[in-house]
Amino acid sequence: MQTLFMVCIMSGAGSQLALFLFGCYVVALGVHTEEPRVAQHSEAEHYVAAVYEHQSIFTPSPLALVGRKQALDLMNQNLDIYEQQVTTAAQKVLQRLSCMAIKGNMFLVANLGTKQPCHNNDPGCPHDGRYQFNTNVVFSNNGTLVDRYRKHNLYFEAAFDTPLKVDHIIFDTPFAGKFGIFTCFDILFFDPAIRLLRDSEVKHVVYPTAWMNQLPLLAAIQIQRAFAIAFGINLLAANIHHPSLGMTGSGIHSPRKSFWHHDMENATGHLIIAQVARNPLGLIGPENATGKMNPSHSKFLEILAGDPYCEKDAQEVHCDGATKWNMNTPPVFHSEMMYDNFTLVPVWGKEGYLRVCANGLCCYLLYQRPTLSKELYALGVFDGLHTVHGTYYVQVCALVKCGGLGFNTCGQEITEATGIFEFHLWGNFSTSYIFPLLLTSGMSLETPDQLGWENDYSFLSKSGLSSGLVTAALYGRLYERD
Repeated sequence: MQTLFMVCIMSGAGSQLALFLFGCYVVALGVHTEEPRVAQHSEAEHYVAAVYEHQSIFTPSPLALVGRKQALDLMNQNLDIYEQQVTTAAQKVLQRLSCMAIKGNMFLVANLGTKQPCHNNDPGCPHDGRYQFNTNVVFSNNGTLVDRYRKHNLYFEAAFDTPLKVDHIIFDTPFAGKFGIFTCFDILFFDPAIRLLRDSEVKHVVYPTAWMNQLPLLAAIQIQRAFAIAFGINLLAANIHHPSLGMTGSGIHSPRKSFWHHDMENATGHLIIAQVARNPLGLIGPENATGKMNPSHSKFLEILAGDPYCEKDAQEVHCDGATKWNMNTPPVFHSEMMYDNFTLVPVWGKEGYLRVCANGLCCYLLYQRPTLSKELYALGVFDGLHTVHGTYYVQVCALVKCGGLGFNTCGQEITEATGIFEFHLWGNFSTSYIFPLLLTSGMSLETPDQLGWENDYSFLSKSGLSSGLVTAALYGRLYERD
């Protein structure tokens, strides 16, 4: 099914809209015009971005061919709505597509289906003599076609073909430098997403998506924020708004702050506007990795240093000479999470130190809880090839709230929790591509206190949660094993 996505990037500083991102299907309906959420910052160091999560309507028969007139009628219904949202955000822009770029003095990126003729001597040529691609096209502020990106990692998109070569598209802007582009499922793969970011000058990514949320590890806003943190970039993401299909979750994400929208209840779209740093400050760095030497972090470092009391498989922990925890060894169990067979241990008591291993990956948790809730939490590990709805190799350490009190409920999709933790989570990952996931009750995003590497272990720490913990995880990707 085709999608339509627009990013409008206006040149000039000040309060002008610099970037406008829409996420929607070509066959779309619905408008949401409540007051947008706006972030205020210094004008000289920021540009303005807007993200609109749009509720779309589908053609009655999505797989049936339609005529050009019907397709244009449906597309024009969408454009009517997009113009209203552009007006809400920018107070101008009354023309469409490239006309928006010229009249609004903006860069514009649109996502749509494109076709490319091919011949019988091409062994990959479809029987109808043409390739069809899920494509982003980029226009400059004078309406010139700058470049195009064709989605490489398709996700149940029977109408589209995979390009024979991966597109790595970077375009330059006068107000924020280089932007990269990729689409939806691309975010989980090395090409084009990771390869693009090997260019150290790429600090911004525009990201249209039609993402079906899957908890506890891959909700849309989870992976969007994790990607921004992991690479120290700004990610501007617009999802489709179709709660009945599990599609919601858009945002303007920077490493240290996010403005996001997730709504599974209402049928209306949502507009977010924020000022975005031209040079985002990364979360991962020496000041975050070792700068805050609180007692919990000191204890964590002593464990890594090999204190003998800290390696007794959760029976006894005595890392600072003053605190001793006596615990029964928790039972190891298995449960399905994200269609994968995780190995887990329950997280019991108000404080403790846990370890759980699978294959070559061991995950560790050092935690304290101000109060106990009547909920079951578990520490889980998975090191293997994921094969459902895509094939890719992952290493995961995850602290999750279970769906009930039984071990078999650990890994179920939940969005509400009351359990408060102060914790360090770490593992001996064999990849440097690790995405930190931190989600709390009500689909709220949290920022890690500290994040990085110590003694060849990747770690994440957090205290002072604003609400109950749903998921804290280190999600590693081993692209070479896909």
